[in-house]
Amino acid sequence: MMPTDGRRGKRVAELLRAHLADLMRREVDDPRLAAVVVTTVEVTDDLMSARIGVRLLVGDEDPKKRARVLKGLGSGAARLRRLIAPKLELRRSPELRFHYDDGHDASRRVEQILDEIKRENPNDSDEARK
Repeated sequence: MMPTDGRRGKRVAELLRAHLADLMRREVDDPRLAAVVVTTVEVTDDLMSARIGVRLLVGDEDPKKRARVLKGLGSGAARLRRLIAPKLELRRSPELRFHYDDGHDASRRVEQILDEIKRENPNDSDEARK
């Protein structure tokens, strides 16, 4: 097998993200997945596996909703893989593995902490700018 420089994997990941988002919007009848957004797709160098990050548009604070969404995606992964295979034009479609993308939650928490620090020490931020 020839080594890859990652560009093909990135192209496949972007194609996979776009087609998955479209399929989930048009083809999936599961009500648990109505408000799911595909945020990230990472494909291994051998294109055999894809790690897909998802979020909820509404109610993403509820861990039970997150778990239901991941369960729904897990049970529908084989169907999604079959539907997306012809669009990717690969010999073998990657195995789809879904996870909840909590990166937005972490950045939101950092912003909250910075806002708290500014409120506690308003004079420190004015002096730092001088």
